[in-house]
Amino acid sequence: MSKKTMTINALIVMLVLTVFSQLVPLRVYADVKIISISPTTKTGRVGESITLIGTINTTNGMYEVLFNNTQVAWGYATENSVNCSFVIPTLPGGNYTVILRDVNASIDSPPSWFCIETAYTIKVDKPQHPTQLQEGTTTINITVSITGGVKAIYFANVTVRTPANETYWSLASINITNTGTGNTTLRYPENFGNAHTNYTGTYKVYFNQTPAYDMFFIGLTDRTEYHRGDTVKIKAVDYWEFNGNNVSITIKLGDETIHNGTCQVSNGTVEYNWHVPEWVLVGNYSLSIKPKPTAKKVNDTQVFAVPGFKTETVPCNLAGEPVSNVLIKVYDRRANKTYDLTSDKSGVATRWLERGEYNATAYFKRVKVGVSNFNITDEGIRLNLTCQLTNLNITVVSQQNMAVKIPFVALNLTITYTTELDGIENKTEITTSRTDINGIAQLKLLLINATYKIAASRYGRTFNNDTLTGLEAVPWNNRTIVCPALSLEVKVVDRNNTPIPGDALVEIQEVMGGLNDTKYTNQTGCVIFNCVFGVYNVKVSSGGVLLNATTVELFEEKTLTVYCILYKLPIYVKVVDYFGQPIPNVNVVLERNGVQINSKQTGANGIANFTENGGTLSIKVYLANQNQPTASLTCSLVNAISEANPIEVKLAKYVVLAGFLVETAWFTTAVLIVAAIVLYMVLEVVRRRRTKV
Repeated sequence: MSKKTMTINALIVMLVLTVFSQLVPLRVYADVKIISISPTTKTGRVGESITLIGTINTTNGMYEVLFNNTQVAWGYATENSVNCSFVIPTLPGGNYTVILRDVNASIDSPPSWFCIETAYTIKVDKPQHPTQLQEGTTTINITVSITGGVKAIYFANVTVRTPANETYWSLASINITNTGTGNTTLRYPENFGNAHTNYTGTYKVYFNQTPAYDMFFIGLTDRTEYHRGDTVKIKAVDYWEFNGNNVSITIKLGDETIHNGTCQVSNGTVEYNWHVPEWVLVGNYSLSIKPKPTAKKVNDTQVFAVPGFKTETVPCNLAGEPVSNVLIKVYDRRANKTYDLTSDKSGVATRWLERGEYNATAYFKRVKVGVSNFNITDEGIRLNLTCQLTNLNITVVSQQNMAVKIPFVALNLTITYTTELDGIENKTEITTSRTDINGIAQLKLLLINATYKIAASRYGRTFNNDTLTGLEAVPWNNRTIVCPALSLEVKVVDRNNTPIPGDALVEIQEVMGGLNDTKYTNQTGCVIFNCVFGVYNVKVSSGGVLLNATTVELFEEKTLTVYCILYKLPIYVKVVDYFGQPIPNVNVVLERNGVQINSKQTGANGIANFTENGGTLSIKVYLANQNQPTASLTCSLVNAISEANPIEVKLAKYVVLAGFLVETAWFTTAVLIVAAIVLYMVLEVVRRRRTKV
């Protein structure tokens, strides 16, 4: 095989490999490994959560997490990343391997480890709130549990500390299974020697010397909460000292005694029922039994609650909108007591009220605006209290056209009303508003029985004073204010104080709003507008040229004279050559903003005269049979240009010679030639004279 053939074959192989490498997707290889395990201590108790972060080879592939060779989690990687959580399985305490497996690639990570700690828990079986345990209770189940233990028999020392700081203990054996768990249940006071439940208060329960503990409460009452009409069942034990005698039972709300009763002790036990009166108030009540037996190391006192039911009162205006800062006086008919509530910024007043009948009276700015009656039974309510508060829409319109709304009108409201709460008093308030772009102002939360004086103004000038005596009891009251239309006569005159008839366009534009109008002057040079009360910009133009502009305050009918010194100015343009000689018969063109407005040829004196509006003009000079200007200039004309002092356009490239226009360069050449000929002739004459001599 020749070298040439070998070279060609090698190139073909390389080309095929290159194409194949482009067609076959590249596989990203990331190590199958565990990056971290949380908690970082790698220790925990059965049931606690573990977070594992790692990587696998297969992009978006399936993974498994093995704890002690048992699957505890699985899922799919995000690209090559794994982030998952699982709970510690039920196993004996000790170290265990943790492995991350790439299922698709059948590759396991190097093993990591995790240590399961022994956990001790203790739990007292307590009744569901608000029921509670009472003195003399004979069976309270206490369950002790172990997880993560080692298979064996474990002895648990459970200690109970009473409110009198007495301690009672019980020793129980717990059989730890091969899963590392075990539990047992003890009964207090039965399994705790001479233990008892004779004291009111909190009993604390401990499991050996571990941090595990629980507690339970022994009370005098069968519940911790009651409502009006409920029966409070009271029980106290270990009153043998007063067997057959009476003891006193006192119930107080703060320093006020609500009930004093007596109960005869029977078999060392006090049992007494108290019917919660229909008039009691919401609060925490203290209960005490006296005298205290000598055997009792703790006073028999307890607090229970009459919590009421959550009641939300929402004062609303006549449009159904919640109103904040409304004082609501709620009269409790059963208790003959009044509660003061104030609605918050969201318009809700919250109070816990007991069973009963209630009258609610709402006050806004010390004026009574609403009343309502409601009942509370066995659940809270949300009450919408309608208040006699309305809203007011004020629309300002043009006198000339009621469909035209006037924006940005300042409204000053003086409100006069009489208070009813804490004494009768006449009050006056002032509030301000302004119409929006649509000519509307909205005022909310207005008293029905009040007097409203509304002053409407524009640009600081009042154009309307209105008085409203009382508003209707509807969601929205509507009021229309008419803004007067005034006559504005604009007289347009030129620089000579001569009226400009028909040719002048007058435009008025209100300074604050979008009110505008345009008209041409009549035969006398006047324009009459009917304008809304206000301040206006006035512009006068002709032929697209702004002649003058001014501002006028229209708070009464007015005549305005506008002087237009730029109107129809005489304009003289003189075209001269290099030496300042007039050039006749050239075309002079006037342009404004690139548009030709006039053109004329110069006369024998080189002057072309025009009559045009002033302003910025371009003057261009064209020679005969030429499309491009020979000269041009731009000037701002604010005064008349006379023939005696014309605008001069100099064509420096040309010279007028014997009535013909000659380029300056040719003229200079001709002059030089003539000068050379003359010089030659002079020199020749001199030479000949010398020769004769």
